[in-house]
Amino acid sequence: MMLRFAFAVMVVGISATAYAESIEEKAVICGACHGVNGIPEDKSVPIIWGQNSGYLYLQFRDFQKGARKDERMSAVAQNVVKQDALALAEYFAAKPWPGSGAPAASKVEADTANVAIKSVVCQSCHLEQFEGNSSVPRLAGQHKDYLLKTMTEFQARTRANNPGMSDLMNTVTPEQMTALAAYLSGL
Repeated sequence: MMLRFAFAVMVVGISATAYAESIEEKAVICGACHGVNGIPEDKSVPIIWGQNSGYLYLQFRDFQKGARKDERMSAVAQNVVKQDALALAEYFAAKPWPGSGAPAASKVEADTANVAIKSVVCQSCHLEQFEGNSSVPRLAGQHKDYLLKTMTEFQARTRANNPGMSDLMNTVTPEQMTALAAYLSGL
């Protein structure tokens, strides 16, 4: 029921976006799915407050071009001009990172995750604390469900906007992906 309401608000908001005056007004539409206070109710939806601006913009662009697909985001992205996408990316990047509030991973999960992290060399792009930079996403404190969904989509090659990530995720076992999601969300 809540998801249907959020989707209805978003659809109505898409046309309202064209008439909104400020980026703050345009960003209100994003809150329907991504949370008005930065924490999405649906844990398979990413936290975007405090995410890296370059990454946010590139994802918007990929949704517009069809390189990344999501029923809700693809529809929203089609109606946003480049200048607004850049401004929205900066707006959300300037917000404080709220974090998922997930507990720290268990020792078994952390050990399993660290084996995968070392073999895939995750920190070479996502950096030591998994906060990413510029066009690389922050993973630390992201929702566990979203992280697992994303890794699974990369592994299945259904998320096609970063073939290198698909190659890397295909070297990770399902057990390691689950551990990685728990570990990263708890950072």
